[in-house]
Amino acid sequence: MSEPDLDDIAALGARAMQIIPEHLRAHCRDLVIRVADQATPEDLAELDIDDPLDLLGLYVGQGRPLRDSWDTGTEPDQVWLYRRPILAYVRETTEPLGHVVQHVLIHEIGHHFGFSDDDMDRIEADA
Repeated sequence: MSEPDLDDIAALGARAMQIIPEHLRAHCRDLVIRVADQATPEDLAELDIDDPLDLLGLYVGQGRPLRDSWDTGTEPDQVWLYRRPILAYVRETTEPLGHVVQHVLIHEIGHHFGFSDDDMDRIEADA
C-alpha cells in the first residue's frame, strides 16, 4: 500500500472541513487549505521548532478577532497541513489518518477565530 500523497491529505482536509459546524464554516469561506510535505525552514525558525516533524499544521493570516473590515490587498488566511509530520504522527500513535487531519484542521481553524484550546476541544467533540 502506498503512502498518502499531498492530494490525499488535501482530500481529507476538504472532507474534514465539511464536519465543522455550519455557523463556523460560514466564516471560513475565504480560508484556503494548503498541503505541503513539511513546514518551511523559515516557519520552523520563526516558531523555534527544531524538528520539522513536530509541526503538523499552521495557521497563517490575521485571525477574525484582529481583522479590520477595511483590510484590503491582504492574502487570504491559510491553514497548512503538513503531510510528513502528520504521517509520522499516525505511525507513532496508530490514530486513523482522517481523524488526525480533522484534529489538525480544527485546531488551526480555531486560531482563525481566536479560540482557546478548550474551545477547539469542544468543537471537535461536537463534530
